[in-house]
Amino acid sequence: MKALLIVDVQRDFCPQGALAVPDGDKIVPVINNLMDNFDLVIASKDWHKEGTKHFERWQKHCIENTPGAEFHPDLRTDKINIILYKGTGLEDAGYSAFEATNIDLEDFLRKQNVDELHITGLALDFCVKATALDAIKRGFKTYIILKATRGLSPESEEEAIYELKKAGVIFI
Repeated sequence: MKALLIVDVQRDFCPQGALAVPDGDKIVPVINNLMDNFDLVIASKDWHKEGTKHFERWQKHCIENTPGAEFHPDLRTDKINIILYKGTGLEDAGYSAFEATNIDLEDFLRKQNVDELHITGLALDFCVKATALDAIKRGFKTYIILKATRGLSPESEEEAIYELKKAGVIFI
């Protein structure tokens, strides 16, 4: 079975958000069109507490139960089977969807007989990268759909793509 994993397509990572990824909103229609092609659709959310150490590195973003932590308003949610919450503790950065605190993602994927994981979302050079590397380490055939992801900068995107290809991630 193949699954689509949508990483952190939240208001705070889109234009006018607290930690906006350039053109982050442009991937929403692409992701919406992809959803019907997958047996299982999973989405992650950054879900930080106000006093998290994560904000020592990054400006405040995706604080739990705030408008900025919600999915982009145009993202189809009717096809999402499960939502993962990550970065929920005061010490927890939560870059990878495999660090979700409400569900053990690896266990869930194995129980669903998922062998292919297709990853989209924000940001390619941080949370998408961390999720894809964790998927590879766990033995999943891992794809990143380039038209359905964006990074913080061209330089860090290029670096991430190099590292991901070297690890065995396949780019579509």
